[in-house]
Amino acid sequence: MTGKEAVDYIHSLMRFGSRPGLSRIKRLLHEMGDPQNKLKIIHVAGTNGKGSVCTFAAACLTAAGMKTGLYTSPFVTSFTERIRIDGECIGYDELGAHTKEVKDLSDKLFGPDDPVTEFEFITALAFRYFADKGCDAVVLEVGLGGRLDATNVIEKPLVSVITRIDLDHMAVLGDNVEKIAAEKCGIIKDGCPVVMLRDNLPAAASVIKDFAARHGSRLIVPEIPDDITDKGLLGSEFYYRGMNIKVPLAGHHQVGNAATAIEAVLAAFPDLPPSAIESGIANVRFPARCEVISREPLVLLDGSHNPNGTAALDGLLNSCGINNAVCIAGFMADKDVKDAFLNVASHFKKAITVTVKSNSRSMTAIELAHVCKNCGCDAMPAEGYDKAIEMALSYGAPLIVFGSLYLAGDIRPLLLSRFSTKDY
Repeated sequence: MTGKEAVDYIHSLMRFGSRPGLSRIKRLLHEMGDPQNKLKIIHVAGTNGKGSVCTFAAACLTAAGMKTGLYTSPFVTSFTERIRIDGECIGYDELGAHTKEVKDLSDKLFGPDDPVTEFEFITALAFRYFADKGCDAVVLEVGLGGRLDATNVIEKPLVSVITRIDLDHMAVLGDNVEKIAAEKCGIIKDGCPVVMLRDNLPAAASVIKDFAARHGSRLIVPEIPDDITDKGLLGSEFYYRGMNIKVPLAGHHQVGNAATAIEAVLAAFPDLPPSAIESGIANVRFPARCEVISREPLVLLDGSHNPNGTAALDGLLNSCGINNAVCIAGFMADKDVKDAFLNVASHFKKAITVTVKSNSRSMTAIELAHVCKNCGCDAMPAEGYDKAIEMALSYGAPLIVFGSLYLAGDIRPLLLSRFSTKDY
């Protein structure tokens, strides 16, 4: 099976939807020899920030000389981004070979009435790949929720991490923060330490503390330093546990994410050299997370797609004094789009809305323009990404592109081709 055939097959499994539960993937992994039980895992759940925390943590471990697997979702540019070792994406030849193996086993074990889902398939493949490659550690991002997520087949992680919890995926996880937090806390295991992002809602923090106590798990809550040097679009700098931490990702919220990652790797590997943590975090690059595509004119790309995410974007725009900007926005229809857009509406004199073409769940450009207008922002739908970019740039104002990560994946190559060299 070629790499392209593998990606096409995996995406074809989307038609079976998302079906929470662990019975299918447990059976599949057992047939594969339970590769997940051969790995040392940092397990990360949360509504916002888990991708950043995972990336920071993996970078620290790689910098310490450990062969480190990183499993995240969704991808921005290439499907292979979801499965990486020491920053290198799985090769297409290896993806093809592993896909064939998992497909053959899956076809043997499951009938057409109860096949594995796309996420279950990818998760099983990733466990196999990391085990076969002899990874010293794996940083594992939960897909949805925690308790019934396919990643939650691991028996005992080195540490469980809970990032910021907020209202999202309420149809699946529950209609309030407490219920959602309980689902996320399903990754907490008896006697395993738990790291909790300090910037959590009190209701969520209370649930996390209760779960940790019930499981006899040491709860670690990072201290956020007061003396943070805000470098605006270039990130932040602060001292933590005697280390000089330079965070290259923009936004104050990334300070908390970095501190959470530091506590996670030290809980898992207490002897990790401080120099590895400093260099690992300093060298992180993360597409579509307040990513500066161009400084002149300013073009910022961010995958903030829910109210908590756009609140963080609002904080960055405020700290940098960015107003009278233009945005290109695209959201999934099942998100809290109105509240998400309201957080940042005051920064824009014009919103250009698009339909996210890579996902059928997208809100249409016309529908989104109506939402933006109801938030007090002048808005206009665009027919396609190229037209949206042309319209936005014609205003001669800072351009903020935000919303779904599917939008980021679609539009990022177009922005990079137009602004081919970053000037900082």
